[in-house]
Amino acid sequence: MNRSPMNKPTTPRKQSTGIAPPQGRLGVLIPGMGAVATTLIAGVNLIAKGQGRPFGSLTQMQKIQIGHGNRPRFVAIKDLVHLAEPRDLVFGGWDITPENAYQTACDAGVLSQDMLADVRQELEAIAPWRGVFDQSYVRNLKGSHVKTGASKMDLAKALMDDIRKFLADNDLERAVMVWCGSTEVYSEPGPLHQTLESFEQGLRDNAAEIAPSMIYAYASLMCDIPFANGAPNLSTEIPALVDLANKKGIAISGRDFKTGQTMMKTIIAPGLRTRMLGLEGWFSTNIIGNKDGEVLNDSGSFKAKEVSKGQVLDSILQPDLYPELYGDYHHKVRIDYYPPRGDDKEGWDNIDIRGWLDQPMQIKVNFLCRDSILAAPIVLDLIFFMDLAQRAGLQGVQEWLSFYYKSPTMPDSRKPEHDLFVQHLMLTNMLRTLAEEEALDQSDLGENVEKLIVR
Repeated sequence: MNRSPMNKPTTPRKQSTGIAPPQGRLGVLIPGMGAVATTLIAGVNLIAKGQGRPFGSLTQMQKIQIGHGNRPRFVAIKDLVHLAEPRDLVFGGWDITPENAYQTACDAGVLSQDMLADVRQELEAIAPWRGVFDQSYVRNLKGSHVKTGASKMDLAKALMDDIRKFLADNDLERAVMVWCGSTEVYSEPGPLHQTLESFEQGLRDNAAEIAPSMIYAYASLMCDIPFANGAPNLSTEIPALVDLANKKGIAISGRDFKTGQTMMKTIIAPGLRTRMLGLEGWFSTNIIGNKDGEVLNDSGSFKAKEVSKGQVLDSILQPDLYPELYGDYHHKVRIDYYPPRGDDKEGWDNIDIRGWLDQPMQIKVNFLCRDSILAAPIVLDLIFFMDLAQRAGLQGVQEWLSFYYKSPTMPDSRKPEHDLFVQHLMLTNMLRTLAEEEALDQSDLGENVEKLIVR
């Protein structure tokens, strides 16, 4: 795999020139109105009241370089490209429990009661619609607020009715759907997932191979709404739904939000490779006590997460190119459900490395992070960027959004890029391109090196 930072992601096909401005309000549809979703919604409202700052959000905080040479400009992303504003967001969603967003946020315990009190009215106004649920896909949860139907196609049509009513009731012309639901059990694409015809027949036949997240994704695409998958399970990542997205000209992206421990791996591993330090082993363990931890306490759901987390290091370290350094390292990932910790996830990494003369050294990382606090700004950025992609006429898989995912979905057979810094360059170069500015390499190295040559 060529890792040159000059490589650009495959640009999704553009339907028209120019980017439509973000007129009017933007609907946000969320399957899974749990801790992540309610932390996001509370945060958007608190920030609007001047009671918080959007740390962690590139769309709200980051400035990127425009131009080469001695006089580059640094422009805020939200000023470079036309994005929707946080105040324009209208939230709605589904869950398998009936509690409103305020009740859920209180139960999740991510934000303090004092903070939630300031946005109680806004949160109480958001009550979830009945969700699509199949316990065979999330075995450690039970649903008390679920849709019923004669077939999975009926459930998909019920979701479409919810979407259309939400758009009509709020006078919305645009929306984005972001999956914030639980991790479903591990599965791989089968014959039924290969074509839209076979997938739709499977919906009518109640095929066991069709997971709830796929039903949500299908409903979203059929309503011409971009879909982002925040979990490691299959949703739009099957050929049938990729083809549907391309056919209808809808943006999709995924999968599995890159928040805590994997984010750290994509920061540390490129440093090890750049310094040509060998890796003997990388042991990662987590404890977490929220609903996500409870779900991952099941072996099927954990396998989906394990596969998503496990492929990161090989992609970055390139053991095929550097077998002496990375050809035989041991990589172990554990997640343990520990209810007293709640949403305050703790991750430990023990990294055994080798340096000069094959001498052993160790790196130890103890990351006391907060799962929903890290995930909320990712969801916010994806809302704005998926809407941007749709308005720009970019259809199908949005590879340039790999920065936000543990297991990025690709538009073709290439392996995904996992190096966080290369992913960031991909993202910012797409933004430069959309703004009709020149794409950059990582450092403008050519100009700087030429100045150092002694002639």
